[in-house]
Amino acid sequence: MKMPKQFEAHCPFCKKHTTHTVERVRRGQASTMTHIVRQKNRANGTGNQGKFSKVPGGDKPTKRLNLRYRCNVCKKAHPRKGFRVSRFDLVEG
Repeated sequence: MKMPKQFEAHCPFCKKHTTHTVERVRRGQASTMTHIVRQKNRANGTGNQGKFSKVPGGDKPTKRLNLRYRCNVCKKAHPRKGFRVSRFDLVEG
């Protein structure tokens, strides 16, 4: 899917239609202190590891895209509902 880098959209902060710049949101670094990571670290040694012995499934064929729309007037960003797409390109114009 091709999407323009800039387009007119409603800004919830300015409360009017302004030019917005599209930014792709990257996934952050996973925390090492979540309960599931600590639970995995406890399940070491020999024998069956319980639910951690299962073979993980594969990736989905299409990923849900997270985009952030930044207003060029007030410089504040806001999200919209994500959508699934296999390929995504930001194009000029």
